[in-house]
Amino acid sequence: MRVAINGFGRIGKMILRALSARNLLGSEIDVVAVADVANDADYYAYQLKYDSVHQRFDGIVASDKSSQNMVSNDVLVVGGHRIGTIAAAEDPSLLPWKRMEIGVVIDTTGRFTTFEKASGHIAAGAQRVLLTNMPERDDIKMIIVGVNDGDYDPADQRIVSNANCTANCIIPLLYALKREGIEI
Repeated sequence: MRVAINGFGRIGKMILRALSARNLLGSEIDVVAVADVANDADYYAYQLKYDSVHQRFDGIVASDKSSQNMVSNDVLVVGGHRIGTIAAAEDPSLLPWKRMEIGVVIDTTGRFTTFEKASGHIAAGAQRVLLTNMPERDDIKMIIVGVNDGDYDPADQRIVSNANCTANCIIPLLYALKREGIEI
């Protein structure tokens, strides 16, 4: 699966760390690109390696130049896996997802929280979009693993939300209480 991470803040970095820690990076999941306001692989590498909350990254992180760019580093290298760095866009339809053959965009920006806005990734050529924040309206299905992940219909839902960290913490707990007959 070819994946792009749009937004390389806390959540984007944690996704990349988790994929690396589970040995999925470059095997089952090919992270092709990360996009953020800075297009500086040196900065991305530093931010991934040193985190004030989650501490130092255990994997090997570096930066490199792509064959298209001989001026500055534009490739993030994580455990030998090369990931292109690209500049973010105000309009996600301008991102190079079609050229990069992106299957899934994991959007961690928190900016594209309606179907209309998130559809820009589809217009850019991505097959699917996963938001890591709450949708503004009910035009995007919110999936909470362990609660309603069985409701996901890949044929019908190309854009879904995995809610946010608060919802992912409290909703499974409330769901378990409700399932046990405890009124909330």
